[in-house]
Amino acid sequence: MDKASVARFLLLALLWGSSFTFIKVSLEGLTPGQLVLTRLVLGAAVLLTIAAISKIALPRSVQVWGHIGAAGLFGNVIPFLLLSYGEKTTGAGIAGVLIGASPLLTLALATAALPTERATPRKAVGLGLGFIGVVLLVGPWHESLGSLSGRLACFGAAISYAVGFVYVRKYLSPLGLKPLALAASQLVAAAVLQAVVTPFLDWRVPDLTGSVTFSIVVLGLFSTGLAYVLYFRLIGDVGATTASAVNYVVPVFAVLISVLFLGEHITWNLIAGGLVVLVGVAYAENRLGQLRKKNDPATAGAVR
Repeated sequence: MDKASVARFLLLALLWGSSFTFIKVSLEGLTPGQLVLTRLVLGAAVLLTIAAISKIALPRSVQVWGHIGAAGLFGNVIPFLLLSYGEKTTGAGIAGVLIGASPLLTLALATAALPTERATPRKAVGLGLGFIGVVLLVGPWHESLGSLSGRLACFGAAISYAVGFVYVRKYLSPLGLKPLALAASQLVAAAVLQAVVTPFLDWRVPDLTGSVTFSIVVLGLFSTGLAYVLYFRLIGDVGATTASAVNYVVPVFAVLISVLFLGEHITWNLIAGGLVVLVGVAYAENRLGQLRKKNDPATAGAVR
């Protein structure tokens, strides 16, 4: 990667990694439903603005919007809510590391649900390692990580992300939609769905202190909206394989930022579990082999 791509890569990891701390701070003045709705509306506004400037049209088919709605439900509404409820009783750092299991869960679901994904010994070993790492991360014996229900809610968010990724791959990727159009449409659909359910969730008058306002604005505009743009730019510049490696860096930023700004503590099982999950994902995906192929001029074009 050139210097500009490295800068975008690290900025994306920072934006996604910091989102867990911003969720934690936003919950001081907003309910989970209010937080998620605001986050989705702000993120959708960013992407719709960029799509309009770029003259990228959104899909018009009712059937396509049905699939987009399902993708928004599993890829945004459910995980955002679970994370928000989970972080009420558990730390931002542990939430970030648990979400780091999403690629592993996606691999497992894709192997089971997609005919093109075959089960292999490598995947079996990687998934087994990842399962051990998740058990270490959830750590039901470790009270300092917050409530067990909070940790399970965050892990549920990782599962929902995985379902969303597989759904998009199965039903939306074959349609050949432009990435920005798909991302903007998904956030719009998610915002509409969240607006429908928010009145039925717990509600209180928002306490918009300076820190709460700053956190929710950054979370919506940057960690939700701008982050998509950076991610798709990275895919275009360095390929999907290298761009997706950001998932290995996000948990590191999540932990570091939560320690620096929230004073959270790092426990042995947070480090051990996170490392085991990442090793499991890397082995199951044959990450090193893929990167070697990507760097081979003869095969570089195929990776994009």
